[in-house]
Amino acid sequence: MSAIEQFSAPTRAWFSATFPAPTAVQERGWEAVAGGRHTLMCAPTGSGKTLAAFLWSIDRLLQEPVPAAAERCRVLYVSPLKALTVDVERNLRAPLRGIALAAERAGIAVPELHVAVRTGDTPASARRDMERHPPDLLITTPESLFLLLTSRARAMLETVRWVIVDEIHSIAATKRGAHFALSLERLVARTRGEPQRIGLSATQRPLEEIGRFLGGAGREVSLVETGGGVDGAAKLFDLRVEVPVEDLGDLERDADRRELAADAPRRSIWPALHPRLLELIGAHRSTIVFANSRRLAERLTAQLNELAGTELARAHHGSIARELRVEVEDGLKSGRLPAIVATSSLELGIDMGAVDLVIQVEAPTSVASGIQRIGRAGHHVGEPSTGVVFPKFRGDLLECAVVVARMLSGDIETTRVLRCPLDVLAQQVVAMAAMDEWQVDELAALVRRAHPFSTLGDRSLTSVLEMLSGAYPSDEFAELRPRVVWDRAAGTLRGRSGAQRLAVTSGGTIPDRGLYGVRLLDDAGPAAGGLGRRVGELDEEMVYELRPGDTFVLGATTWRALEITASDVLVAPAPGEPGRMSFWHGDALGRPIEVGRALGELLAELDGLPDAAAEQRLRERSRLDTGAARNLVAYVREQRAATGALPDHQTVVVERFRDQLGDWRLCVLTPWGARVHAPWALAVAARLQKRLGVDVQRIHTDDGFAVRLPDAA
Repeated sequence: MSAIEQFSAPTRAWFSATFPAPTAVQERGWEAVAGGRHTLMCAPTGSGKTLAAFLWSIDRLLQEPVPAAAERCRVLYVSPLKALTVDVERNLRAPLRGIALAAERAGIAVPELHVAVRTGDTPASARRDMERHPPDLLITTPESLFLLLTSRARAMLETVRWVIVDEIHSIAATKRGAHFALSLERLVARTRGEPQRIGLSATQRPLEEIGRFLGGAGREVSLVETGGGVDGAAKLFDLRVEVPVEDLGDLERDADRRELAADAPRRSIWPALHPRLLELIGAHRSTIVFANSRRLAERLTAQLNELAGTELARAHHGSIARELRVEVEDGLKSGRLPAIVATSSLELGIDMGAVDLVIQVEAPTSVASGIQRIGRAGHHVGEPSTGVVFPKFRGDLLECAVVVARMLSGDIETTRVLRCPLDVLAQQVVAMAAMDEWQVDELAALVRRAHPFSTLGDRSLTSVLEMLSGAYPSDEFAELRPRVVWDRAAGTLRGRSGAQRLAVTSGGTIPDRGLYGVRLLDDAGPAAGGLGRRVGELDEEMVYELRPGDTFVLGATTWRALEITASDVLVAPAPGEPGRMSFWHGDALGRPIEVGRALGELLAELDGLPDAAAEQRLRERSRLDTGAARNLVAYVREQRAATGALPDHQTVVVERFRDQLGDWRLCVLTPWGARVHAPWALAVAARLQKRLGVDVQRIHTDDGFAVRLPDAA
């Protein structure tokens, strides 16, 4: 018997009229969810996971009497991305409306279910209305859930029976995930019964660890892992790696061969890459171009539009205001816009409609990221995802070969859940104590039920409580105000005055960079409160270099800076004027260790093969075109000839030379990535500085690090 038979007649009628059959993840997922078990569903993009998570709870709600107004919120959906919350709210309209119509045709009365979205973009009036009239299904983000639990609005969550966590892999290994895990335990402590947890993801490994993150300590989680089709087959990828020049190692010669204009950049791949991107976009109905940084996304958008002579593409990234992002998404879905140039803002499960091509410029930042991005194309059951990857230089070509091969074999990175981040714990403890008086033992038990804090020791917890209650280790911290009152004799903890306000104004994990809002300036001016809508945000370093009157490009639109305040850049549109390209720092974390190891292994393998066999291996297993394979083999041979060794998974290559000023440069080359090289470079520079007594400069990348020593050393 199919799992759909467990649903009510209206739901079965709507589903059968809409889909040919349940997919594998829906069949197995509904079986687990209907049994009341906490469930983690892992399946490729476009396999129907979101509907699998929602449909059972929707069907139950439609069969139940309508509860009292204050008790209507029974389904809570949490997304790590604000843009995804809007998309899910829009996609829920079809099943809700369709099932209601099927029930009406059958003469069955069903209640009308209400859906609401609560994020940082939700107006205050809508939030107040939500508290007075809770929705049946609430869509939110981890940060907004924290704010709900730390306010009077938490009363609406007491009746929650299902919690759906989407794209769970994207937060499990971060402080944001640890923060959310504690919020989830706080939610359970407020609900009348244990809510059923349903997690969704397309890319995660090992599944058991993500299951433990979803369930927390002491809860069993059913693991459902399938492919993307009705029969559970793996997702199909039609991928190729393409190099648009003859020789990546001699771009100047290639420029001469193509007889570029005299003012074109000579040592750059872009004059060859931009026309090829334009050609691919023109040959397809709907295209997403992914870049690894917001600056590159903006630059690519501007160059493509300039080359096309019209608005061919729009930029889409996290530093563009929600209203503009929605406008861009709708333009692509409706067919008005042929292409979007995006960063990770479109990497997660947003349904972008009939996208038939994804282009990736540079190697994806990880295998999981590559699968998510290419999966935006053919975002429907059984459809293959078509993608083209363009490297920017020869080292990038090597990484493209590794990542694409691992994408095709499904070798995604291991997720490592962060353990016991005490800054996150301190913030949540202040929020909990601000709302209620707690027995310390009960608070500790709640914290340890969250998987990231399951190993929290008594000493660490005591240190956090001492710090929050004012027991500082020295007079240097005397100016810090205690945030909680810890009665050791009674074993209780409660918040001091102002603790709740502090918690809600400082919610979420601390960002690595400061960001300035970009807002339109009304005629009334800032003194009169004349701030218009928010159009995006800029990096603090970009703002430091900005002056009133300067123009800059954000979201493929030129803006003129009129005034810079302590937190905002006030702007006016400057259409048609040239502007400086915006930039942001901290876009990427560095190469994952698994990719670094595979990169080293590939180098060693290519080094041991004849040219023809090496090129064939790259074409077959990494989908490199003929020119790309030839370029990569030539790159490996040149490296061997230059240094006598390759920086593979078993070899560290060290080079030294004098620079133009006569100072020594020491270069350490390995494939292990910036996460290894950054602390290594710091330690080496500190040791050299201490031993030699000179100023040592350092720089690191994914491919190694370099230190500069003055000639006197």
